Amino acid sequence: MPETRDWGAMREMSIRLLTERTGEGLDAWNRRVEAQGFVDEAALRKWLSGQGVTGYAQTLLVMKRVGYPAFLVASADELIDGQYADRPALRPIFDAVIDAAAGLGQVVVQARKMYVSLMTPRRTFARIAPTTRDRVDLALRLDGGKPSGRLVPSRVHETMPVQISLRSLSEVDAQVLEWLQKAYEESC
Repeated sequence: MPETRDWGAMREMSIRLLTERTGEGLDAWNRRVEAQGFVDEAALRKWLSGQGVTGYAQTLLVMKRVGYPAFLVASADELIDGQYADRPALRPIFDAVIDAAAGLGQVVVQARKMYVSLMTPRRTFARIAPTTRDRVDLALRLDGGKPSGRLVPSRVHETMPVQISLRSLSEVDAQVLEWLQKAYEESC
């Protein structure tokens, strides 16, 4: 099984960035924010920007003040289970793609609320999403990937030009595994 991450890794990265960029850690910044007594998010963001706190570090401090969305405190297993809770027949498709990815090499599984990314140490090479009640879409980063046959244009992100719609476990076949491997190799 590949390493599986949830939003906790993003939180840790945000804390590291905050400390590196400002010289102060999360606790110190939380005390500063609390002392200001902000009642709305817009004012807090404006103040943080004025303090040189932007990007992920700013979002971390804002969420600490206004509350974390449930998906940010969920474990990777909870996020993935949630994606398939109302479509259990699709879970074996997801599991088969994950099993195949595990055999490719160094793969990290990054669980999000609505999808799962497959990453090499360099970049994301695939994204798995239960798009409808009867379909899982596997988007792939294939350099020069052109839609044809089972590969259709992807609506995921411009870095993933093609996707494959999977409606049954039997569709996770040799051709799909070959495309997955190619996307992995091009992203190493």
